[in-house]
Amino acid sequence: MSGPKTAMVLAAGLGTRMRPLTDDRPKALVEVGGRALIDHMLDRLADAGVETAVVNVHAFADRLEAHLQARQATGAAPQIVISDERPQALETGGGIRNALPLLGEGPVWVANIDSVWIESGLPALNAVAAAWDPEAMDVCLMLAPTVGSLGFHDSGDVFLANGLVRFKAPGETAPLVYVGVHICRPQITADGPEGPFSLTPIWKALAAEGRVHGVAPEGLWMHVGDPVARDLAEAKLA
Repeated sequence: MSGPKTAMVLAAGLGTRMRPLTDDRPKALVEVGGRALIDHMLDRLADAGVETAVVNVHAFADRLEAHLQARQATGAAPQIVISDERPQALETGGGIRNALPLLGEGPVWVANIDSVWIESGLPALNAVAAAWDPEAMDVCLMLAPTVGSLGFHDSGDVFLANGLVRFKAPGETAPLVYVGVHICRPQITADGPEGPFSLTPIWKALAAEGRVHGVAPEGLWMHVGDPVARDLAEAKLA
């Protein structure tokens, strides 16, 4: 099946580990291979058929909004809607909960802005969209091998069996990492608290009920978390 037409792009982080690259800009505007991180992700989403991207803003919000307006002026998809977190950055769960009125009722893509990748074969987002089944799951995570992916946790995040995700226990090393893109029902955040909160506890509770699935498309995944990782990703993309 085709994927969601709406995405939530999480761009409100402070990017403190990226300093000095983020001394004058949000992490979303750090460039890799001559393009801002957020443009890498928005282009991927547009290629996957996303028509509207809700982007949350906090640090250097005016500069990020100006960049997105300039992008829109070129006619590039998707259409951008701003979720304003200037007063307080709300983390992953809080950011989605705050944006619920903008996201609509259906499933959405959720994407961080600090992952870039080189695909092998079919587009990775198409594989996630093909795996999405709202009857069987509330979340479908895009995953990659812990070994060989660059800049992620060495100990991994999850195990995958018949499409079902199990989060690692303390002390375990998991074969797969979450690479910053997933499809979910955004309403899973509706009962969260006012203010900032993480998606991870929600995912772990849903995974215990068998409602979190995942897919690991082929490719090379890179987490751009600091200046060294940025330079490494730039070299790989070149």
